[in-house]
Amino acid sequence: QVQLMESGGGSVQAGGSLRLSCSVSTYYYTNNCMGWFRQPPGKGREGVARISPDGSTTYYSNSVKGRFTISRDNAEHTTYLQMNMLKSEDTAMYYCAFKHWYNSDCPTDDYDYWGQGTQVTVAS
Repeated sequence: QVQLMESGGGSVQAGGSLRLSCSVSTYYYTNNCMGWFRQPPGKGREGVARISPDGSTTYYSNSVKGRFTISRDNAEHTTYLQMNMLKSEDTAMYYCAFKHWYNSDCPTDDYDYWGQGTQVTVAS
């Protein structure tokens, strides 16, 4: 069983920064992709960023490219999302997700396990 727990959300002014963390409880943490997704109020879920098992390959949505950085610490079973230059449109519930995977071409969706989410609110 894989369990994920996000932390680091909160309220911030536009232009500010937050760092989200996703701690994963699993025996094997190296053969998996990790993704960050978000769901703004009244809208559907969207992919934000994802990272390959060894951390060498990352992907970002156009809306966050250049502002957000995904990273992972396999020894600590943790994935991070550093969010800079936050905008009001970044306001959403943020979820991390885990997918068993063995190469660098991480899928855009269809992840196996999900966290409960952490709220990010950006005031303009």
